[in-house]
Amino acid sequence: MTLRFLGKDPASPDGQSPTLYYDDERNTYVFQGWKVNDPERLAQMDIPDHETVIEFPKRMMQFFPEAD
Repeated sequence: MTLRFLGKDPASPDGQSPTLYYDDERNTYVFQGWKVNDPERLAQMDIPDHETVIEFPKRMMQFFPEAD
């Protein structure tokens, strides 16, 4: 598996930002983002044990190739 770096949140200070990668072997995106811990928000979703929820700013949509 080779992850290809696509971009970091340009508005995040000190490089501690959400980051987007593309996995060319699985044809999927991998996101490093802010962990969602808010119980009220999590209660609105049905999240299986093998999944997690992250959050990223809308401005990062520019890094998805399909958005071009």
